[in-house]
Amino acid sequence: MGGLRALALSLQARLTLLLLATASLAGLVHVAIVQWPLPALMALLQRRLGWAVQAPAPGSASALALTALLLFPFLAWMAAVTVGPLQRLLRALQGAVLSYREGDFSMSIRAPGHAPLGELGELLRLHSELGMALRDQRQQLAQRELLLDTVVQNTPLALLLCDEGGQIVYANIAARQMLAEGRRLVGNTLDTVLADAPPDLRDAVQSGQDQLFSVSDSAGHEEHFHLSQRPLLLQGVRHRLILLRRMTRELAREEVASWKRVIRVISHELNNSLAPISSLAHSGAELARRGQAERLPRVFDSIAERASHLHTFLAGYARFAKLPQPRPEPVDWPAFLDRLGAHSQFSWLGAAPASPPCFDAGQVEQALINLLKNAHESGSAAQDISLALATTTSEMRFTVADRGPGMSDTVLAQALLPFYSTKRSGTGLGLALAREIAEAHGGRIALANREGGGLAVTLVLPVDASR
Repeated sequence: MGGLRALALSLQARLTLLLLATASLAGLVHVAIVQWPLPALMALLQRRLGWAVQAPAPGSASALALTALLLFPFLAWMAAVTVGPLQRLLRALQGAVLSYREGDFSMSIRAPGHAPLGELGELLRLHSELGMALRDQRQQLAQRELLLDTVVQNTPLALLLCDEGGQIVYANIAARQMLAEGRRLVGNTLDTVLADAPPDLRDAVQSGQDQLFSVSDSAGHEEHFHLSQRPLLLQGVRHRLILLRRMTRELAREEVASWKRVIRVISHELNNSLAPISSLAHSGAELARRGQAERLPRVFDSIAERASHLHTFLAGYARFAKLPQPRPEPVDWPAFLDRLGAHSQFSWLGAAPASPPCFDAGQVEQALINLLKNAHESGSAAQDISLALATTTSEMRFTVADRGPGMSDTVLAQALLPFYSTKRSGTGLGLALAREIAEAHGGRIALANREGGGLAVTLVLPVDASR
């Protein structure tokens, strides 16, 4: 601050001295004009040529005009010498500021050694330091951006960034390979890119929700994907970030792990039932040998109880493993809803189908019962659990929604696996059985977290499941 004040005083002193010098010179010229040599020159012209020329009087308009005329070239030269370096410096600073605005920090300014405004050296030094600091920051940011772009481009996670109008502004290699066979995506609209995508992928992205879904290719191979979507605010503009992760290998590994878990569970349950049965059978044989027949009914009752428990346990797994082929038939819709309402409480949202739908009523009823049961066990209030039906020309969408805590990304990615459960007493068969029923009908199942909390599970069936 002191340096700037000193700089201001210095410039002010220079200007003051220049004005004093100009005023003094103007007074001398004016005196010379009205005193000497101009009067003597006019007298000589009058004697030699006979011209009657009157010398200007001191302070007259003609004397002042003549003084200004004689001083003008000198004043113009002094102004150019004094103000010229400052003008050049201001133009250089203006050019530097414009370069900074365009992101170019390479411009530097150096005052010549003979510049009369040497007091501005401090300003130039600070400007040079600012440029160097900005260049260093720009270089560090460029290195970080390069590193981040390299990581994002080479990640197996497909990444798309769209602006508010739906135009793609960034896409990594995985996204280009997944959606455009390696072609450029930036500049295209998301709707244009999704027009050629599989319907399941298009529906999942357009839903705007996180979910797990499957896509089948022409050869019948099924690929599983996890979709995550987030709104972003970049430089004050709303954007949409879409992340697509291929889950086929992970799900295959989890499926093997699930089978290992179910084998352990079944082995544990068999041991827990067969060991007491074996012990009770031995006790019964010993009682019979001793002739204590009055105690045998209790032994047989215990054996029957353990056998019944084991039968019930295995029957649940057998239903999943031996799900019969569906038998689609026209469904009596009011009776179908009444049977569902008898099992679980829910709010019905939507209108009844215009014509009787065609599917295996028993299997679809079992799938919806499982979904409604999960909704009630999520901790959601009963009045917040709903069942809705949306029908198009090609498919029916049953959606069971709740207001529980929803699912994390990890649970969403594994929720449809057989025997996967986050509940202590859960078998992990509810969602897996619903998925098997949907796929047996030629449909699919999708899970998505709801805005405001909760989970929505959609069971999608073709309009005519007999096709």
